[in-house]
Amino acid sequence: MITTIERDDLFPLCPHCKKEITTVWFRQLKPDLGKRCVYFCPQCRACLGISHRKGLIMGM
Repeated sequence: MITTIERDDLFPLCPHCKKEITTVWFRQLKPDLGKRCVYFCPQCRACLGISHRKGLIMGM
């Protein structure tokens, strides 16, 4: 089992530029269905991840 510990005194590091991430930028993409966003580092603009949320028609 993996234990989780909440830490409000630390910020994650960008895996690309190694700077602390205090803000995450995002941009909404234009998919055919649902909602898709790309999240990126505000310092180096490297992609941190892409999300996909299905709409009401797709069953959430």
